[in-house]
Amino acid sequence: MEHPAYTLSLLAATGGIMGYARKRSVPSLVAGLVFGGIYGYAGYLLHHNRDNGLEIALGASLVMMATGVARGIPSRFRKPVPLALTVLGSLGSYYYYNKYREFYP
Repeated sequence: MEHPAYTLSLLAATGGIMGYARKRSVPSLVAGLVFGGIYGYAGYLLHHNRDNGLEIALGASLVMMATGVARGIPSRFRKPVPLALTVLGSLGSYYYYNKYREFYP
């Protein structure tokens, strides 16, 4: 269950670094590293069967999805970054919501 969190961590951090490298966007770098860190921490908690890992991963996914939707609406999702944020956030939200329902019926 921690594998998706680690994957999302890597993708978020890589996206933030790419945003900084291409456009010198400090907000992209900070957001990518923050989301990467949050997903990494959630993956660590999930790997060690500690409390709140599932909730942290779900919360990060929901925030990422909301951020993608908020950025994508003005451009009608024609730009790749809001689309990627929305898709990754939606996939993460779907996965972790189902896991949450599985463990807490």
